[in-house]
Amino acid sequence: MEDTKIYDSKEFQSEYVSDVVKDVATILEDRGYNPVNQIVGYLMSGDPGYISSYKEARSKLTSLDRTKILETLVEEFLNNK
Repeated sequence: MEDTKIYDSKEFQSEYVSDVVKDVATILEDRGYNPVNQIVGYLMSGDPGYISSYKEARSKLTSLDRTKILETLVEEFLNNK
């Protein structure tokens, strides 16, 4: 029998948010958009019109809480400094 492992749900959530943002950025780039400008526009305004609906990018990003996206981005920035 293996030892019980304890997982941090916040770590899983951060990884999920990060994966979704990266996926959406790739989709936006594929459509010819500047992903940084589009994602920042959405995060600042809350207007989902900044995000293309191509390949479900808009629904993927808007399914996440904007505050959680910002928290994850800031945490990643500070941890990679």
